[in-house]
Amino acid sequence: MNSVATAAVHIFGVRHLSPGGSLHLLEMLREVQPTAVLIEGPSDANSEMHHLTNRLTNPPVAILAFTEDLPVRTVLWPFAAYSPEYQAMKWAAENGAHAAFIDLPSSITVALQHLRVDPGEKEVEEDADTASKMSADAFDDSSIYARIAAIAGEHDYDMYWERNYELNRSKGAYKEAIIAFSTQMRELTEENERQHQRIEYAYNAIREAYMRRQIQDTIAAGHEPNRIVVVCGAYHAAALAQDSRVMTDQEWALLPSRKTKLTLMPYSYYKLSSMSGYGAGNNAPNYYEMMWERMRTNTLEDLPHYYLSSIARWMRETGNHRSTAEVIEAVRLAEALAALHGGASPTLRDLRDAAQTLLGRGDLSVIADALARVDVGTAIGSLAEGVSQTPIQDDLNRLLKQLKLEKYKTTVATDLSLDLRENRRVASEESAFLDLNRSTLFHRLVWLGISFAKIRPSGQEQATWAEHWVIQWSPEVEIQVVESTLLGETVEVASAYVLQQKLEGCSTIAEASMLIRTACDCRMLEQMETARQTLQRLAADSRDVVQIAAAAKELSMIISYGDLRRMETTRLLPLLEQLFMRACLFLLDAAQCNDEAASDIMAAMNELNRIALEHSEQVDESLWLQELLHLSERDDRNPRLSGFACAILMERHAITHQQCAEEVSRRLSPGIPADLGAGWFEGLSQRNRYALLSRQSLWEQLNAYIVSLSDDEFARALVFLRRAFSSFAPREKTMIAELLGELWGVHTDQAAEILTGDLKEDEVKMIDELNEFDFEDF
Repeated sequence: MNSVATAAVHIFGVRHLSPGGSLHLLEMLREVQPTAVLIEGPSDANSEMHHLTNRLTNPPVAILAFTEDLPVRTVLWPFAAYSPEYQAMKWAAENGAHAAFIDLPSSITVALQHLRVDPGEKEVEEDADTASKMSADAFDDSSIYARIAAIAGEHDYDMYWERNYELNRSKGAYKEAIIAFSTQMRELTEENERQHQRIEYAYNAIREAYMRRQIQDTIAAGHEPNRIVVVCGAYHAAALAQDSRVMTDQEWALLPSRKTKLTLMPYSYYKLSSMSGYGAGNNAPNYYEMMWERMRTNTLEDLPHYYLSSIARWMRETGNHRSTAEVIEAVRLAEALAALHGGASPTLRDLRDAAQTLLGRGDLSVIADALARVDVGTAIGSLAEGVSQTPIQDDLNRLLKQLKLEKYKTTVATDLSLDLRENRRVASEESAFLDLNRSTLFHRLVWLGISFAKIRPSGQEQATWAEHWVIQWSPEVEIQVVESTLLGETVEVASAYVLQQKLEGCSTIAEASMLIRTACDCRMLEQMETARQTLQRLAADSRDVVQIAAAAKELSMIISYGDLRRMETTRLLPLLEQLFMRACLFLLDAAQCNDEAASDIMAAMNELNRIALEHSEQVDESLWLQELLHLSERDDRNPRLSGFACAILMERHAITHQQCAEEVSRRLSPGIPADLGAGWFEGLSQRNRYALLSRQSLWEQLNAYIVSLSDDEFARALVFLRRAFSSFAPREKTMIAELLGELWGVHTDQAAEILTGDLKEDEVKMIDELNEFDFEDF
């Protein structure tokens, strides 16, 4: 590379999100009038420049590269309106200059990032945050930055940079200072990098050798060196300005690579802010846009007034009124703070301190929300319709427009309630089922791992037609959409593919039933049939009553409300019958369990009983009642479950009052251990409570049983009774305390304290011991 020619090239180092850098760069571009503008960025993205500079493009936006095969890895290059690289592109487009990105192509960047992972650390997916650090001009040794800030008398490095670079209006000062800064910092850090961070040092050396090669190729293409401007991160400025090695063809051929595709995507100020974890960001992107707008109009002196007025305006919207006089005083304080540091204009830190002192009256919490909105902002960029989108992005944008969801494509979270029922008040079918189609889209996006919509409990357990969602767009959502492009070209195809893959690996009844429900929510009839077949195959060999009941519950819900989603569910009926029958037949065996497992069996029995009532025409209800009777009569099964079975039979009028009385007498007769007697009563009390409360004879029998117990047995019985009554409503507890208080001859409050007190540590231990109890011994 000709050293004389290289020396004539204009190297302009920048901070990647720098309004001051943009201002000085534009001044230089107007002065030099280059024929070529070379920009640090992925060299395979040159075709995207005309989209980025499209008049309908509204930053912040980003170039996103993603691998063509799994696992998907992504690399991101974001731009704000005040990014020097973005302004360089715009200037070149407006002035007819050649513009090109000169950094490594994305295919090599992705592969090198994989190698950059510290061998001692767990490898992580190269997401937007990780990738963005690649494009940062910041250095790794943060202690150096802290030392610079301390020597300069600044609170932190950002304030040092803002006061000395962003707010420095001296012509040429920015460019010269950056070169000097880069040279000195590289001298301080490179030796350490060679010794301890060889991978990072090598990575930067490769990038710089490639960028020099691109500069050389531009000169060879006929551009005069002194008519070439190179815009790069500050760290690379000194290296590119020096006469050094250029990457050879042999070295180029040795670089690792993974095939990638490129797209453009809207970005957000939140993602650019340091609070999101973005490595090359700044802590106040909206503030720097304010600065940029005033730099462009040569009214930078108005920035403190505008910033503090914006804080006051946001405060007024939340009910904290501040006067114009207070704003003026805050401006004066900010200017005084700047003067103390030798600056002509206040920095963000000066403005924030003034806002807290005078607008917050010393309390940061009063202005915290206003600071977040004014410093960070909620802006999200946009692209011209159809610009450089993947097929699945195009499909989603089409769906958002069709379903009138475009207004929710914002970084502000919004609640959206859906009514899945047909709206008969509208003329078109599309409008009649608008909310249903929205629900379908949201469920498909959730299934794809696209976090645009998150469902939350409706608060109406029986209102299966109601769904409540929280909608929020973000750059992460856009990345998730792009990553799904390998799964299918539309949202429907991609979600169907993922569901099919899950079904092929499905190995449990619980998972299969969940996939049937997912297929129904996503309205995928073909996949629902595959899931049905999978569940039928797995259920044929299962004896797990809890899992079978859970699967039957899912089928029952789908069958009952499938019409709501306009899904044909009749093919699920035979499977529901089969699952219900197997649960009935294996209930008795399942009831031979410890106390801990009994809780799950009780929940399963509740579901099976509900199914028997709601689908009495499809399932064998008589079999269910028969098996409950068998369980209620057995003494060698968990007594809670026997009592619970008896309660269901009483509720269903499947046993007579006489049979019930006889069973109570048998279970609560003297000589029956407390574990069995009180445990059985606990199960009995879990259903039909008001019917129990009305049976005076039952409580007399329970009282007689408790009186017959020894002191130790009485203590054990109380454990069961307390646990039983803990789930009762306050009014029910009061009625029980009145009944037993009268029988025991004590005040109602005393009875309530005995029965409803918290379990003590030794009582909890006693319950745990039941998990080792073998009821078959009886």
